Amino acid sequence: MPRLRTGLLAAALTALPALAPSTAQAQDLLRVGMESGPTSLDPHYASLITNIAYSRHVFQPLVQQDARQVLRPAIATEWKALDDLTWEFKLDPKARFHDGAPVTAEDVAFTIGRAGDVPNSPSSFRVYTRPIRSVEALDPTTIRIHTNAPTPLLPNYLSLVMIVSRQHGEGASTADYNSGKAMVGTGPYRYVSWQPGSPLVIERNEDFHGPAPAWKRVEFRPLANAGSRTAALDAGDVDLIEIVPPDQYKKFSASPSFTVTESPSNRLLFLTLDSDRESSPHVHARDGSPIANPLRDRRVRKALSMAINREALTSRVLQGQGVPAGDLGPEGYFGTSPDLKPEPYNLDGAKKLLAEAGYSQGFAVQVNGPNDRFVNDEQVVQAVAQMWTRLGLATSVETRPRGVWLSEASQLKYSVNFAGFSPNPEVLGMLETQIHSWNPTLGLGTANRGRFSNADIDGIIQKARQTMDNPERERLTQQATRAAIRDQQALIPLYFAVNTWAMKKGITYEARTDEMTLATSAGHAN
Repeated sequence: MPRLRTGLLAAALTALPALAPSTAQAQDLLRVGMESGPTSLDPHYASLITNIAYSRHVFQPLVQQDARQVLRPAIATEWKALDDLTWEFKLDPKARFHDGAPVTAEDVAFTIGRAGDVPNSPSSFRVYTRPIRSVEALDPTTIRIHTNAPTPLLPNYLSLVMIVSRQHGEGASTADYNSGKAMVGTGPYRYVSWQPGSPLVIERNEDFHGPAPAWKRVEFRPLANAGSRTAALDAGDVDLIEIVPPDQYKKFSASPSFTVTESPSNRLLFLTLDSDRESSPHVHARDGSPIANPLRDRRVRKALSMAINREALTSRVLQGQGVPAGDLGPEGYFGTSPDLKPEPYNLDGAKKLLAEAGYSQGFAVQVNGPNDRFVNDEQVVQAVAQMWTRLGLATSVETRPRGVWLSEASQLKYSVNFAGFSPNPEVLGMLETQIHSWNPTLGLGTANRGRFSNADIDGIIQKARQTMDNPERERLTQQATRAAIRDQQALIPLYFAVNTWAMKKGITYEARTDEMTLATSAGHAN
């Protein structure tokens, strides 16, 4: 279970027109302006934080992460490791699917089999279900999950996998979930309607076995443009918005008509570096002629990190909506290293290191990234490029809309890429996906876009992920992270995001570290 210290505990469509609801309706209806809608309602279609957040309204996992990503009961009331290969979960006998059927071991086994095997999934849940060998029913409310190898993070993995009904899910396609036909879960809300690009409408499940949510009906409205979201809140067309631009956040916080809330995020924003290919697509000599890829030299990677002023990025470009990073997880996460501080800005030292590597005259490099995925993402990419220009590089910038950017990044079309990732909630989650060598057989290095590879670090990661003893796993995690960041500069940590929400007066929202916007986290002010 993750540990969070006090440092972490601190704290497109145009706006849709709507008639002002009556006072009674306002108490029952919550209209939420979202940065994006789900790519699918199939809870196993894509392992994306936004999709998982939407799924959590209609479905539930066995255990769930609270606002600080501590594991809490959901369908299971308790869980424990019986030995290195066996986990036992006690199911809540009051947990019922929306059709009234109880949750059984068969539903859990069916879910685990289905979650990692959805056709055309752009981001499979297989990484979470791969360790599971079998599911065994001891009695109607006790199941044992047997793993192929020691898997200390199994409850964390399963907190992201929504349990579906075997009766309604067997033979059901992603299209059946999108149409609502298979949308039968155990969650606090029931599905009402959805079309891609249109609001998702849900209504409270009055038979829910957990705490009743405050709102009877919820409409999630996709408003991709930040200006559209803030305008919709300002005009009263929505009641709550997420991902508030820094300037608008200050405006809403100063207004007596609105309330704001924020939380440090577990999402690390970083730069991936092509440290694998001998020739990289967007790295050249200053005159445009081909050169051997300098990003393969750890001294060059370290110099690039030293030349970035993280304080300037977070205070000026992000206007305070970021925390400079030197580790793979924020302060308080299991596996973080107190000695891994943000790289100090040292332009002279970076120039010396670059010259030592044989690049005193620099080289040409293009920095890629999204222009609609993270807060002020294009401005961050531009700022990094300017800092590297001061280092002596001929730096250019190219940003793309998120869909194109994700596709091109996955095809390894970039030499340097601005990216973000949230560990599940141990630093080990970052090591497994971003640092370990790309290995589809093991399901490791799945998001390692720079194809960094180091056999010694791989060995430490593999040992850590099978270590059930918490202190020893933490030690191994710290060892691997220090080697990856301090010694090898496998990637360049920039900052941790700050999650923000704004809402009209009279509404509360429990800010979350995982970026999820959940109707169950919203309430009425006393």
